[in-house]
Amino acid sequence: MKTNADLIVSNASEVVTCASATDAKKGAQMLDTGRLENASVAITDGCFAAVGSAAAIDREFTSDNVIDAKGKSVIPGLVESHTHIVYAGNRVGEFELRIKGADYLEILEAGGGILSTVEKTRAASEEELFAQSKKRLDRLMSGGVTTCEIKTGYGLDLKSELKMLRVILDLNRKHACDVVPTFLPAHAIPPEWKGKEDEFTDLICEDMISAAAKILSSEGEGPFFIDVFCEKGAFSLEQSRKVILAAKNVGFAVKAHVDEFTNLGCARFAIENGAVSIDHLDATSDEEVDLLAQSQTIGIVTPTVNFNFGSTEFADARKMIDRGCAIAVSTDYNPGSAPCPSIQTAMAIACRYQKLLPAEALNAVTINAAAALGRQTTHGSIEPGKQADLLILETPDYREMAYEFGWNFAECVIKNGKVLV
Repeated sequence: MKTNADLIVSNASEVVTCASATDAKKGAQMLDTGRLENASVAITDGCFAAVGSAAAIDREFTSDNVIDAKGKSVIPGLVESHTHIVYAGNRVGEFELRIKGADYLEILEAGGGILSTVEKTRAASEEELFAQSKKRLDRLMSGGVTTCEIKTGYGLDLKSELKMLRVILDLNRKHACDVVPTFLPAHAIPPEWKGKEDEFTDLICEDMISAAAKILSSEGEGPFFIDVFCEKGAFSLEQSRKVILAAKNVGFAVKAHVDEFTNLGCARFAIENGAVSIDHLDATSDEEVDLLAQSQTIGIVTPTVNFNFGSTEFADARKMIDRGCAIAVSTDYNPGSAPCPSIQTAMAIACRYQKLLPAEALNAVTINAAAALGRQTTHGSIEPGKQADLLILETPDYREMAYEFGWNFAECVIKNGKVLV
């Protein structure tokens, strides 16, 4: 007798599973997509029940709800591992300044950049922030993102950072996309603390982190992350160390923005302190790349940032993979350095400028991105028991996602076994 499934996705040209039940894919493993030809997927209770040849699934399962993939590609739901999409306003004016030649740090030092978004975000109500941010999350989901990390970091005072955190948690409750919160109070030095950077760092460590931990622990679901922007003009290595250690002390898992413009040594410190991910990596040294390869930390690269800045220099993800690192790719969707809601575009840029092959790029936005959020055992691949998040693409070959850039190939988005798009 056949087993009844809640949903069967049948007649796919390929089911690209990205299978890796417990671990991220490192180095040469990133070429393995777990591709099955002429395959089908059975889903029960919001989880994958089985994946295999169309004939095998047809022999074992029956369902009143069958989606015919019509010879198209089926892949896991995409995982966005680094975003800043809870904010108010935009920074269109700065876009013009950059075109005229101003760089990121110059704009920041002049009171623009993050600080201009801070002003607007502080002034916005929770309802306004939720409404604006939901639209951005909708855009990500329409492009195939079914799990999304979102950071605070545009409040930079206790009241506003906690307001952002509540909005992020509210998005997780009310939006179909799974939302993973990251607390980023150490994103920039606010104007009122200029010249008192150490004192502001102490405020983060003594007041903000504990307040955020109280809110997050009440949610009863984790892991929860701390993040810090270790960079010239933001937080020094010593300040970043203090934030990371204070947050670890109350149970936060660690993420860190490192080496985006200058190498201050935070990559090593973060890895040695068990960071789940280190992000950007444009100025990471060979020694630190080797340390990353030897660790369980995921290196997240953000090629849309470099593209948006008009740069031809990118984090050397090719070298990192060849040396055995586990790499994820993200849009870094934010109002200043990467106003990009398309993770498929990030994949395309990573292939062209960072020399990832399409297989590596797909693993970098599925299983490895899930590992960068501590969710690799439940998300990021099509395997029995994992959450049933998948896409039917408008192509029989997943590689077209990176090949034909500027188009959204997500024809059907399924989350927890239910069709969303």
